[in-house]
Amino acid sequence: MGAGNGATMRITGYKSHGVAAAVALVNAVTTRDGDDSEDGLREVLRANGFFWQQFEPRDAEPFRRWGRTLRPFFEATELDEAVALLNELMMEVPMHPHLADHEPHGLHIHYAPPSARLPHRFRATTLMNLSELVVEHGLSRTGVCAAPGCDRVYADTSRAGRRRFCSDACANRTNVAAFRARRRASRDADAAAEAEARSGAARPSSENAGH
Repeated sequence: MGAGNGATMRITGYKSHGVAAAVALVNAVTTRDGDDSEDGLREVLRANGFFWQQFEPRDAEPFRRWGRTLRPFFEATELDEAVALLNELMMEVPMHPHLADHEPHGLHIHYAPPSARLPHRFRATTLMNLSELVVEHGLSRTGVCAAPGCDRVYADTSRAGRRRFCSDACANRTNVAAFRARRRASRDADAAAEAEARSGAARPSSENAGH
């Protein structure tokens, strides 16, 4: 199997749901427009295939802490910095990998002990899936949205891996703004050239000077 196909298989399907869940949690907890209420946290779990029905009010603060803990990973610009952070967290989060077989994922690996509560299982899964993403792609797939004024993070598990925005809305808004800026710059350049041409035509030539 080629490296490209292997990388794609390892970060899609079940193994990418922890990556998406980490992104959703960080955005819910750490951004200006995020919703880290109990209902907001339940939605993060539900939308990303976790057992959201097991969420209890006492779980809210552990989830919020984990979202704040993971944000520096998405902000990291140096691979060594991101690796050090992940390694430190893997030393702190107890891992007991084992196979599990349930819907909707079928047979897959759980990283936390079978008896672990939901926050622990979420930490272990998101941590391991982010680590797998970094092993395959370094920091080329994660970051903070490139749209001006947006503080949301993203992770790209697509085949192309060219994502730099948290959403299509931010990408479109940024592209439209860049297009308009280029058009304004072009109009300004044309106007300056036209003004320069008129100014040159109005100046007397050196041959006629003094007559």
